[in-house]
This record gives sequence, structure tokens and C-alpha cells, in this order.
Amino acid sequence: MFDRLRNFLEFNGFNVISRMADRFGVRASRLRLLFIYLSFVTLGVTFAFYLIMAFFLWVKDGVVIRRKSVFDL
Repeated sequence: MFDRLRNFLEFNGFNVISRMADRFGVRASRLRLLFIYLSFVTLGVTFAFYLIMAFFLWVKDGVVIRRKSVFDL
């Protein structure tokens, strides 16, 4: 059962890329490579956004003075 499901998904997954490549007039291997590169780029952008936000939170914690109570003025 698992092998049938895997074969079905592999066949239809490669069929989608092939049909898109035929429609755009490019080779399927180039289109697969493009999807791989795009996945790395989106992962990199997400990680860079995380690092930038962590930096700004670190700066905010250094600038903003936290008081434990209202009476610490």
C-alpha cells in the first residue's frame, strides 16, 4: 500500500513539473532546479528576517528601562 502511494505521488509530481515545462517552453530539469533554488532563497529570507528581528529586540531591551513597579520612578 505504501509503495502504491509513493509511486502515485512520484508519478504525478514529476508529471506536474513536466507539464509546466512544456507550457513555458523550458526543460523540466531547469524548472526543477529553479524550484530547488527558490526553496533555499525563501528559507534564507525567513532566517534573515528572524535575525533582524532578534537584533532589534536586543536593541530595544538595551534602550528601554524596565521598572519593577510603578513606585520606582
